[in-house]
Amino acid sequence: MEFQIVLALGLAAVVGLALGLLGGGGSILMVPLLTYVAGMDPKEAIAASLFVVGLTSLVGALAHARAGNVRWRTGLVFGAAGMAGAFVGGVVGAHVPGALLMTAFALMMVATALAMLRGGNATPGRGSDAVAPPLGRVVLDGVVIGAVTGLVGAGGGFLVVPALVLLGGLAMPAAVGTSLLVIGMKSFAGLTGYLTAVSPDWALLGAVSALAVAGSLVGVRLSSRVPEAALRKGFGGFVLLTGVFVLIQGLFDPLGAALVAVAAGLAALALVCRLVGDRCPLVPLLRPRAG
Repeated sequence: MEFQIVLALGLAAVVGLALGLLGGGGSILMVPLLTYVAGMDPKEAIAASLFVVGLTSLVGALAHARAGNVRWRTGLVFGAAGMAGAFVGGVVGAHVPGALLMTAFALMMVATALAMLRGGNATPGRGSDAVAPPLGRVVLDGVVIGAVTGLVGAGGGFLVVPALVLLGGLAMPAAVGTSLLVIGMKSFAGLTGYLTAVSPDWALLGAVSALAVAGSLVGVRLSSRVPEAALRKGFGGFVLLTGVFVLIQGLFDPLGAALVAVAAGLAALALVCRLVGDRCPLVPLLRPRAG
């Protein structure tokens, strides 16, 4: 058991490193780390993940702010909307079966990893982050991404970063720094929801948080030196393997197996829709609206 704790602490530093480098992504590994390495109950692990990720992200955001990479107005509005969604997600998640939460989390890991491997989140900003993004869109995206954060314990950085890039044309360094501010706000809101029904191991949490924070500070320093595309693809492969592992674990539980079956059915439907093209009745729903 002592070896598991030491391993968990070492991997926590890796999670912090990823947060500091990419503005997200490390948090998606914290839940399986605390569940399968540290041996926590899934709900307790999600609550603990929200605390560690929230604290680590805020420290990283302050470090990025010193370099001028935080857009405070956009981040605070997005974060405030996300906090509302995260609190509701945390309250709901505290009453959802653990196996169902872990399977949902694994499916999100696989989807995130595939997006990273395709390079979809590495789209550069339009370079004019002086233009404020539309307020209504920021609030809506914040609430939706916040709800995901609170429900499954992921900071949502790989949802927040592309949203910031696409909404307001933020350059990647600004999107990464601002994302950490948003993640910190949403994570603590989600934690508040979970604490209505869960009591984490605060002693272990303190040690994990300290190493994650140390890793994030190293990540911030490296963020301008490491090629982002290569890092994202390597990290995406690791997230994909972890997600598949968690999915396999979930298949031994009826609820997890049912959720995987539903997800597989939706994926098959989407594939068929792509093959038949415009004849698919779902095309009008999936196609972006003009303007």
